[in-house]
Amino acid sequence: MSNNIRNITIIAHVDHGKTTMIDNLMKQSGSFRENEVVDERLMDSGELEKERGITILAKPASINWQDTRINIIDTPGHRDFAAEVERVLCMADGALLLIDSAEGVMPQTKFVLAKALKQGLKPIVVINKLDKADQRANEVLDETFDLFVSLDANEEQLDFPVLYASGRSGWASKEVDGPRENLHPLLDLIIEHVKPAELDKTKPFAMLSTLLYADSFLGRSLVGKISQGTAKANQPIKAINLNGKKVDEGRLTKIFRYEGTKKVPIEVGEAGDIVIIAGLEKANVADTICDLEVTEPIHATPIDPPTMSITISVNSSPLAGTEGKKLTSTQIRDRLIAEAQNNVGISFSQNNNVDAFVISGRGELMLEILLTQMRREGFEMTVSPPKVLYQKDKNGNKLEPIEEITVDLDEEFSSKIIDSMNRRKGKLFDLKDTGKDKKRLIFHAPTRGLMGYTSRFLTLTKGTGVINRIFHGFGKFEGEMDGRKNGALISMANGKAVAFAIFNLQARGEMFVTHNDPVYEGMIVGLAPKAGDMIINVMKGKQLTNMRTQGTDENVVLTPVRQMSIAEQLSMLNTDEALEITPKSLRLRKAILNPNDRKKNEKSGTPL
Repeated sequence: MSNNIRNITIIAHVDHGKTTMIDNLMKQSGSFRENEVVDERLMDSGELEKERGITILAKPASINWQDTRINIIDTPGHRDFAAEVERVLCMADGALLLIDSAEGVMPQTKFVLAKALKQGLKPIVVINKLDKADQRANEVLDETFDLFVSLDANEEQLDFPVLYASGRSGWASKEVDGPRENLHPLLDLIIEHVKPAELDKTKPFAMLSTLLYADSFLGRSLVGKISQGTAKANQPIKAINLNGKKVDEGRLTKIFRYEGTKKVPIEVGEAGDIVIIAGLEKANVADTICDLEVTEPIHATPIDPPTMSITISVNSSPLAGTEGKKLTSTQIRDRLIAEAQNNVGISFSQNNNVDAFVISGRGELMLEILLTQMRREGFEMTVSPPKVLYQKDKNGNKLEPIEEITVDLDEEFSSKIIDSMNRRKGKLFDLKDTGKDKKRLIFHAPTRGLMGYTSRFLTLTKGTGVINRIFHGFGKFEGEMDGRKNGALISMANGKAVAFAIFNLQARGEMFVTHNDPVYEGMIVGLAPKAGDMIINVMKGKQLTNMRTQGTDENVVLTPVRQMSIAEQLSMLNTDEALEITPKSLRLRKAILNPNDRKKNEKSGTPL
């Protein structure tokens, strides 16, 4: 049976067309009935995935082609979810590397390919989006070969097959100008090029748990590739960790496998197939699920360490409890522990009083997605400014996370971007002409200088630039960096903002509140144009007298409030500030709300 199974993963940079390609592979292989209604980007099942058009969680699916079962694992393309890619590669026997025919090799392409080559996979290169007007397929193929060489690919890996395709239009061809009929050449190439793993069905059952789902009916559902033997419903099983220690024992209550994107129950799972099993309550990702007589764990790829952390605590503002339903530290703690168990890219710790929880992850987007999900679930919380996680080398020198930033922009904006990156301690490594008065700049810069930089970059390039970032490694500490230059405009009391007061204060800086918004003492209601905090009254109404006539009042015209994402607001915070998150509102605030207490804290020098 395992000879008729091919397990492949699709890897690519964000927005290079993985999910759309899988849609059309499934449609053309007959995975759906003729009259079945099929959503676009079928694999993007989460609410946030559909909204943002990005893959967040790795997900398997399967198709049948020429008596062969092809299990396809869709992986995220964004650098912050790289942990998802790293762990699912161990389930794959081969990889499809998708590269945009216009954008070419991008940072995430480099990252995921390096991981795949290290696992010994032999990728099939698919140069996608060939229907673009600015496609440059031949140049992109040369770039790809250079990338394989730079990543020390062996001779077998360098002899990669190439297809030219359009995932959206649903065709693939061996030549740039070849026939553009369907994706059958790609399916045939997968069966021909990807060799099934040689696995022993006679040994006792064992599989590495790679993904974890919480199912309301089945409980804990573990996904993985069966490495040896066969799994049968109701057989006794156990889970052992990477050290070989038993962490759980139970009965295999249900086995499922994927048919298309649906889970279908089966009685027996065989070596080589990707299955979902239920029946264990404590087993986790990277544990080996196996027969009772197995003692050796299956090796799991170590996940790269987190680079950034935030502290989440109970919402302590005067407006706490007015907009959310989940408010207590116990509820927040349980939710974060569950997230850390399901998502291996996140780590969880707590303080001695168990009222503040530190969550560490691979980047801003990963942390923002978690906070957005919790917000939608009804949580209220206070979030500290993000901190980068430092390391030390053998000599005790401080190291900090460094990122590689690739920007594509019009030539006229390049000097502005180089200047803005220099201020963030960024170093220009490469500058290329990409034609049509466009440039590609590659920088190495510390992570701490890049928080919230995307919105600044879009402003500087008037929305025309494209920026991509990826973790490069830990480098020497680049010295102190300037924080936010603008002082905060802070509300002096609790109440509701008044249009008349805001109108008169607009000249003092950018306002974050509008008429009738609730405010409280210590809440940041705007930014001043220069350094130094200022306490203001946004609730001061017009003094009414009998000396006015109807025509003497000016019309109160308020500047619209800028809408900012969670990531943007977190990037604006100074060390003595915090962000209040509720299901309906995001409010910047001082960590200590009372101005007298703030002054005492400054004098004593107590860290927050």
